[in-house]
Amino acid sequence: MDTTSTELLGRAGELERLAELVGSARNGRGAALILRGEPGIGKTSLLSHATNDLVGVRVVRADGFEAETAMPYATLQRLGSPFTDLVPALPGPQASALRIAAGLEDGPPPDRYLVGLGMLSLLASAAEREPIVCVVDDAHLVDPESLDVLAFVARRLEAESVALLLGTRPDARVDVRAAGIDVLDLAGLEATAAVQLLIRSAAHHVDPYLAVRFAEETGGNPLALVDLAREFTAQQLADSSIAVGPVPIGQRLESTYLRAVDALPEGTRRWLGIVAAESTGRTTIIDEAALRLGVATDAGAPAERAGLASVRERVRFRHPLVRAAVYNAMSAGERREVHAVLREVADGQGRPDLAVWHAAAAASGVDDAVADRMERAADAAGGRGGTASRARLLSGAADLTTSGPLRDARLMAAAEAAAAAGAAQHALDLLDRIEHDRVGPADLDPVTEGRLLMLRATLALFVADPDGVRGGTERLLRAAGLFHGRAPELEQRALLGAFNAELTSESAVRSGTLPELGRRLATGADVTDGRSSLTLRALGAHILQPYPEAVSIMREAVAMLQDSSDAQLLELGSEAVALTMALWDERTCVELLERTMRAATEAGNLRVLDTTLWVLGLVELVRGDPAASGRYVAQVRELRRAIGYDAEQVVNASYLAWSGAPTEQVEQIAEATLPTGFAGVWTIAMTGLGIREIADGHYRDAYERLRPLVELDFIQVTYQQLPDLVEAGVRSGKVQEARAAADRLAEFAAASGTPWILGISARAEALLAEPEEAEALYLAAIEHLDRATAPGELGRAHLLYGEWLRRMKRRREARDELRAALAIFERVGAPAFAARASREIEATGEHIAAHEPGDDGAPRLTPQEETVAHLAAAGRTNAEIGAELFISANTVDYHLRKVFRKLGITSRRQLIERRPAR
Repeated sequence: MDTTSTELLGRAGELERLAELVGSARNGRGAALILRGEPGIGKTSLLSHATNDLVGVRVVRADGFEAETAMPYATLQRLGSPFTDLVPALPGPQASALRIAAGLEDGPPPDRYLVGLGMLSLLASAAEREPIVCVVDDAHLVDPESLDVLAFVARRLEAESVALLLGTRPDARVDVRAAGIDVLDLAGLEATAAVQLLIRSAAHHVDPYLAVRFAEETGGNPLALVDLAREFTAQQLADSSIAVGPVPIGQRLESTYLRAVDALPEGTRRWLGIVAAESTGRTTIIDEAALRLGVATDAGAPAERAGLASVRERVRFRHPLVRAAVYNAMSAGERREVHAVLREVADGQGRPDLAVWHAAAAASGVDDAVADRMERAADAAGGRGGTASRARLLSGAADLTTSGPLRDARLMAAAEAAAAAGAAQHALDLLDRIEHDRVGPADLDPVTEGRLLMLRATLALFVADPDGVRGGTERLLRAAGLFHGRAPELEQRALLGAFNAELTSESAVRSGTLPELGRRLATGADVTDGRSSLTLRALGAHILQPYPEAVSIMREAVAMLQDSSDAQLLELGSEAVALTMALWDERTCVELLERTMRAATEAGNLRVLDTTLWVLGLVELVRGDPAASGRYVAQVRELRRAIGYDAEQVVNASYLAWSGAPTEQVEQIAEATLPTGFAGVWTIAMTGLGIREIADGHYRDAYERLRPLVELDFIQVTYQQLPDLVEAGVRSGKVQEARAAADRLAEFAAASGTPWILGISARAEALLAEPEEAEALYLAAIEHLDRATAPGELGRAHLLYGEWLRRMKRRREARDELRAALAIFERVGAPAFAARASREIEATGEHIAAHEPGDDGAPRLTPQEETVAHLAAAGRTNAEIGAELFISANTVDYHLRKVFRKLGITSRRQLIERRPAR
């Protein structure tokens, strides 16, 4: 029995699980699995056995190497290299992203998730020829960009003939980056199999009792059982078995391997030292380095005969612990000497990325020349979209840099790169290093300190730091002050960030007054000319000036935003939403958000896409379309699954209120957000509950809930609460307060004049009007809102008019209006308003059959199927839907076939008829 089969004793269950995974790929069902286990537990043997000699399946392998941990997409390049002929046929942005990531094409640095979508499409395309099994061992040594892409691909596999297997040691970095992927934890062998393996491997007869004890003390670790048993005599096994405490497996194995190494000729030991330092195992580099160090190129033969290493296309140690034993046994001087030679060889062979790693390992203490080289490598990594690798290289460069401004600048740039890569805690640790090194307040230059404050304000949102969230506006205004007169563009960026932070925190904000923020924005508009200047001027006017005076400058800024390029849209915060909603221009607001969504999708910028989809969901609620909002919530959940976040935490409390969730549940969710500093989320939830209470006829409750929100008077956020306060006030006897709110709406309507605000204002006036004036106002409201894109508001206008007609004893006309309202509410998924409309229709004497809205007897679609169906009905192709949802075209086709089956249709034309685009 060979070594591999011996080490697989007792692994039948694990092998069966791996065989099932390969079977899924054969059957067109994509699957992924992580094998996780301590050194020596047998994951490499399992991966090899499960994927060797497969018939009708193509296996591609690419293991992780320590020297490549700061080389962006190094592992991915090796994994995808067999399929490069398929890249030109991929969608243009995906193909370009793959080529730029590989350093084969110049262009803007691609987002890692666009690279991920490209890799998913590439593997799906390759799998149309034959099933593909991708094997990546030592994933804990894979560069972070490749690991992110592999994890993304693993989560999106569904209807592709692809299986992905990752082997790793327990590693926190892998746990975070590969969250959401199934994990098979490899434990030690159970007692019977462990004893059997020990007895088969031992050089001498072993007493069964001692074998059981030794198996227990090694935890059933196969490598320990095989390699230690072969070295130990029966007496040594006995001595070990009665020792106090368990056998320290890693240390004991390293000692075992080191004794084997010590028995080899000196030249072989030197050769092994070169191999240990050149962790990628490239024979061309190892051979040349050996010659330069005076080591014969055939010096590795004794190590092969001893079973410590093998020389094929690459040199591989029997186990990473052998490499660790060899490397750790070298003196510091020997290691630096070997790395220095390897740096020269790598440079000579045109591998600057590998050379810089060896240069850093050869450095001793501060070395500004090597630090400069690492910074250049970091810039190159960033140019390929390798933000995590850039952060790692810059951090290493800072370690080798003389203390002073340059070191601070490198740490600052490293923190910004780490934040861009989504490594928020790592970024904070780097910022702490900058501040820890400071001796006095003058040690850090103002621009660097301003950048530090800006980044801390941003990171507070990612790590949910309540004090950081509440203090975001204050921190960003301080940063703007530090930039003033030194970095005008950064000053304006900080001021825009302060406005966005204010919207996030609202009443919880720990800063000055809102007018003070407005003055800072207005002053900051004058520090330079450009797009940001106009935006700041408009936001300042929005806060400070009377509404009629602010409208023109806000319109000018919105027109500029409409002329933005896709790249410029990706840089926007909430200012576009703030200005368009302040102007009651919901159409332009949605157009800008949808353009941003498409730009983010094409760029693979999932962070911007996630935010944009979330904001679109909120805007749809303002427009009164909970169904559309729900689709966006579903997309956010699916997107967060794709990037490994907990999708169940995606909860829009206002959407729940609109959709009929119990009030107590919504209130609990909303109250839980207040301690986090995200008071804006609480406000949105309270507004949704107020609308729900209006729908249920609880007008006094709605008024009491909405009144303090309106009294807060928080710019455009309050504008959207005024119409509901009017209805709640009129119906609860608070006519004077309702009149004041309606007057403000009339001022908005006169100055802005969009169909939305004209309709809203007319509806408010109708509620307050005398009977002889009310009808004309209701009709005007319906006419204006019919030209707007706010279906819920139109439905409420029909509802209020129908209720008024019923009170006027005009029942037939009332039914027409109420039926129109009911149809809208059922279409947009507003059950509370639908129930109110049904009750009113019943009150006219017409019976309404009880049914669930949208219940036509057909099986319900899943959220993903609903989204695919909606996009297909809007005319999108499979490739376009796949790009928007970050899945392959195969998976889109899979979902569409399920949609057709559930709906009993056979074509897209029938789908459009059944589900017209809203």
